[in-house]
Amino acid sequence: MTQAPKKLFIKTYGCQMNVYDSERMAEALGASGYVTTEVQDEADMVLLNTCHIREKAAEKVYSDLGRLRPLKEAKPDLKIGVAGCVAQAEGEEILNRMPLVDLVVGPQSYHRLPEMEARVGQGGRAVDTEFPEDDKFAALKSRPKAKRGPTAFLTVQEGCDKFCAFCVVPYTRGAEVSRPAERIVAEARGLVEAGVREVTLLGQNVNAWHGAEGGLAALVGQLAQIDGLERIRYTTSHPNDMDEALIAAHGHEAKLMPYLHLPVQSGSDRILKAMNRKHTAEEYIRLIERIRAARPDILMTSDFIVGFPGETDADFEATMDLVREVRYGSAFSFKYSPRPGTPAAERKVQVAPEVMDDRLQRLQGLLTQQQRAAQDAMVGRETTVLLEKPGRLPGQMVGKSEHLFAVHVDAPEALRGEIVKVRITEAGPNSLGGTLLA
Repeated sequence: MTQAPKKLFIKTYGCQMNVYDSERMAEALGASGYVTTEVQDEADMVLLNTCHIREKAAEKVYSDLGRLRPLKEAKPDLKIGVAGCVAQAEGEEILNRMPLVDLVVGPQSYHRLPEMEARVGQGGRAVDTEFPEDDKFAALKSRPKAKRGPTAFLTVQEGCDKFCAFCVVPYTRGAEVSRPAERIVAEARGLVEAGVREVTLLGQNVNAWHGAEGGLAALVGQLAQIDGLERIRYTTSHPNDMDEALIAAHGHEAKLMPYLHLPVQSGSDRILKAMNRKHTAEEYIRLIERIRAARPDILMTSDFIVGFPGETDADFEATMDLVREVRYGSAFSFKYSPRPGTPAAERKVQVAPEVMDDRLQRLQGLLTQQQRAAQDAMVGRETTVLLEKPGRLPGQMVGKSEHLFAVHVDAPEALRGEIVKVRITEAGPNSLGGTLLA
């Protein structure tokens, strides 16, 4: 009699990198007989793939673990694991605080999950938060060729050497490491064979990729030669690693989409220096000008932190001035929150919470205006849309435009995975509406 497969439930927190990592964790545990499930209560193993970027990230994970206690009591054989950046930062403390947890694995060690799961199955507990010398991607098996949706994430680089004063990534993900080009290209070919038409290249500092001569621009060029791969994106980048070859690629590589997320964090040189960003606002603005000269229709997005320790009204106004000058298509903005162990957390001059609230509202108001203006400007224009899934209404499909706008259009589900021409007819708060063109 064939044994029923074990079921794995993964909860993914945070960024696209964690989405990719969760997929690879599921594939690794597939070798131990696990299949994924969307229903937590029926799982034989629950894995929390955590992120340490946002405020009180660790406490939120501990809260989620507390909610798993009744399930563990009802199913004593249930295995519970914590992975990702909170696992890296907290390590054995998770086991100490939460005895229901069976294993803790950092983001550079998840290729060892099958061995850790086997150890737990023998009655032990397992922790692996090392930065191993072996390449986890080389250790992972090739990705299965099962049918996939039309878009996929593909990690090409991990870690960061920039040591921004507010950021924990260098401590939880380690130093910058680039995957070899041939392995990335092979994985991309496998994704295309499984039905993928668009890949987003991922890295904590993706444009620092140095896995082959020519940098990220050369890698994009190699990927563009893959038949069936129609669109390429990448995120997230650092301004200091935006070299001229990559800028030029936006102008001449048709498969590289006209969308770029380039975080700046502040428009104040004084705050940028305190953040250890190693660029000025003027240098960032001139960089944007060179990028737009190469690709005039590119849509720029960014990240901003308000209320960084010591930020004055004048510093904040400098950020507002930068936003007005650059004109973003969208952006993410957050109030500063200290990350334990980072230099900024030790600063004594903190901004009052009510001041941060006011600044965030003002900044988000301006960014929302710019986003709406970018969406409104699309009305009447023709664009291409990669149809990904059915929409909310019968006979409707939803996909992403070249500029990463969500677009809904009346179209048969048979066109899922196809890139179609659409004329944009309306702009809503969060998406565009369009008409399918012949």
